[in-house]
Amino acid sequence: MTGKKIPSDLFIVMGLVLLTDILVLTPGISETMIRNTIGLPFVLFLPGYALIAALFPAKSDLDGIERVALSFGLSIAVVPLIGLGLNYTPWGIATLPILTSLSTFTFIMCVLAYMRRAKLPETETFNVSFRATALSLKAEIMENSESKLDRALTVFLILSILLSVVTLVYVIVTPKEGEHFTEFYILGPQGKADNYTTNYTLGQSGTVIVGVVNHEYKPVNYTMEVKLENKSLSIPENVKHISLAHNETWEKPVVFTPPFEGNKMKLEFLLFNETEKSVPYRDLHLWINVNATKQLGNLNIQGVENLA
Repeated sequence: MTGKKIPSDLFIVMGLVLLTDILVLTPGISETMIRNTIGLPFVLFLPGYALIAALFPAKSDLDGIERVALSFGLSIAVVPLIGLGLNYTPWGIATLPILTSLSTFTFIMCVLAYMRRAKLPETETFNVSFRATALSLKAEIMENSESKLDRALTVFLILSILLSVVTLVYVIVTPKEGEHFTEFYILGPQGKADNYTTNYTLGQSGTVIVGVVNHEYKPVNYTMEVKLENKSLSIPENVKHISLAHNETWEKPVVFTPPFEGNKMKLEFLLFNETEKSVPYRDLHLWINVNATKQLGNLNIQGVENLA
């Protein structure tokens, strides 16, 4: 048993598993389409093929087409079960635990397949010959010894597998875009959505934390204005003009100084995008009081009204 070489199909399976592990864990490469391309067979084919190889070591057990079809089917069955098991472990369902679990499962099945094949006579052991596989596939489709129904079912099975693989590749390569929108929010001085300062003494500056998150699937240049009772307030240039890439977040303190007195005055935070300069794209506001004499304490308002 120990003198036999590793069969070519098991060697290729283990090599692809190692290659996938390296590509997924290598910084820079793991964010590219190479990861998705090599990851498809790792998830959808290799675990099932290794399991089939361990269960059916002899060439007479299954032919090539049946092994390929069952490999896809068993992979689709095995991978969710492994994920379900990981869900009840301290590691959870994350990239590294899934990668480790699938790699370990596939390697164990390959070792079992090698041990079972080693016990069989060489003439009875299943092994992959690409030329023989192509000829077998041609024979499955073209041989007259089979009925027309058998040939039609074989063709349908092959086309179904190819269509499934092509569809999965298309979905991964061209993911559907979600809703296009921009998050716009203001927080109190402590970075929480409460304890906003609403009582000011004339000449006293106020601070709120303003956040913008771009989910527009493109870079966007924003402009922000702060108004009190429809009168613009002075704010620094570095918070007035904001440029964000897709999924980029901007969050900074904004300091303003109310220039006149009044009660329940509307303090507006207006966000404009690059396509519409006259109508705010997002609008938030607070109600504040400004008096000539110092007020005791601040009101803890329940939230911020979003007029977007």
